[in-house]
Amino acid sequence: MIGLVAVSHSSALAEAAVELALQMGGEHPPAVRVAAGGPDGDLGTDAVAIAAAIDDADSGDGVLVLMDLGSAILSAETALEFVAAPDRVRLSAAPFVEGLVAAVVTAAGGADLAAVAAEVRGAGAAKQRQLGDTGEPASAGIAPGGHAPDGSASEKQASGQAGAAGDADALSFEAVVSNPSGLHARPAALFVKTASRYDADVRIVDLDAGSDEVSGRSLLALMALGVRQGSRVRVSASGPEARPVLEELRAAIDDAFGER
Repeated sequence: MIGLVAVSHSSALAEAAVELALQMGGEHPPAVRVAAGGPDGDLGTDAVAIAAAIDDADSGDGVLVLMDLGSAILSAETALEFVAAPDRVRLSAAPFVEGLVAAVVTAAGGADLAAVAAEVRGAGAAKQRQLGDTGEPASAGIAPGGHAPDGSASEKQASGQAGAAGDADALSFEAVVSNPSGLHARPAALFVKTASRYDADVRIVDLDAGSDEVSGRSLLALMALGVRQGSRVRVSASGPEARPVLEELRAAIDDAFGER
């Protein structure tokens, strides 16, 4: 599993953001290391501390680094000169909090470094869509097996759309989301973790909103749907384990993901 490093000017901010992300990551989250604050414990960043955190988080599968702002980016770039395997490190431009949450959930589902980096790239899109902002499209969905869609795929597929609904062999069900806040962060994370455990291409669409169909493995794409309480959704799946994943997801939706 890949490792993650949170780089921030503030230790309190970084620790709180990591705590939030780990609560979404389930029982087996990735290793997350914090490199925050200056050398004297004040606000700032330290390239040497960042390099040490990267090496500590790297189990051989690579490390994704998320930064808050300004000199954190410069310090992270400088840190790459000191790490043991810089070729296994990626710096992400994703929003700090949203990126951390998406990275933890996606990595916990078994996605590799390229797939996690691709997922968090659109971490601001869900908020933009819910507020009616015209930003970039929702981030790419994660393909079965934990890999990002390759460059030869269509733009629709690369943004987490299309898929199982157009598959003649796909199974599906329709259900009403009863969670008071709809598919907010916690139930969305549970949906993604469930979908990621199975060898199946899972898709979901908000039928009432007439939304695009998105990947059930993409936390950001799922949250960008903005599914509200009472919304009717269709969940579909294709692949060797389509039936069991749909059975578990149907039970989870019927149980309001434990929020009843």
